[in-house]
Amino acid sequence: MDFSVLIPARLASSRLPNKPLADLAGQPMVVRVAQRAALSRARQVVVAADSLSIVQACEQAGVRCVLTDPGHPSGSDRLAQACALLALGPDEVVVNVQGDEPLIDPVLIDAVAQLLHERPDCAMATAAHGIDSWADFQNPNVVKVVTDQQGTALYFSRAPIAHGRDFPEQPWWQGGALPAPLRHVGIYAYRVGFLQLFPKLAQAPIEKLESLEQLRALWHGHRIAVHTTQRAPGPGVDTPQDLERVRELMRSRG
Repeated sequence: MDFSVLIPARLASSRLPNKPLADLAGQPMVVRVAQRAALSRARQVVVAADSLSIVQACEQAGVRCVLTDPGHPSGSDRLAQACALLALGPDEVVVNVQGDEPLIDPVLIDAVAQLLHERPDCAMATAAHGIDSWADFQNPNVVKVVTDQQGTALYFSRAPIAHGRDFPEQPWWQGGALPAPLRHVGIYAYRVGFLQLFPKLAQAPIEKLESLEQLRALWHGHRIAVHTTQRAPGPGVDTPQDLERVRELMRSRG
């Protein structure tokens, strides 16, 4: 298995300004993400930055970084340019690790890359984890995914899917008679050729409605393989409160 990890990083963040450079145990957060990703089996780990300040922070920590156009509308566009800058071939596999996931599991990175290698019928691979909380199931900020028998995504939604018609106000999966609903984990593997095609695809109505970019792929007929992990993913960082939570977790782990 051969793949690269690309980490999109941009300074603009409405809830946490300069998020990639936030300090985590003496290093910028984007560096901590890259260090975790380097524990995977990836051939290389590269940050795709939108500013020189991120490039400089990465270089000081010995993390490879490329400077991309600050005007990119999405992380996918940024990664597509990074692939061109790195001269990656169309059949090579890249894994998109978000720059605000400093506790990302390296085993999960490997699993998503491996799944795409095993599924030539799919253009992308991603991950999911079983939901155990009714509150999370109802929470629109927790994205859900429904898959088919082969683990291929049927739909992603902020709504509570699949809907238990006969269990409107209780966790119908408890007891084991039915499988638990799946929480989508925001990590993606792509073949470079598709990653460079993706930003050129027209936005899908369902993508705009749900505000979920991966629905564009499904809308245009591209398949997404889903790896279901038994390990709950570590918390990401979107707000100052999230940042303090991760700092405390890192302190407690030494």
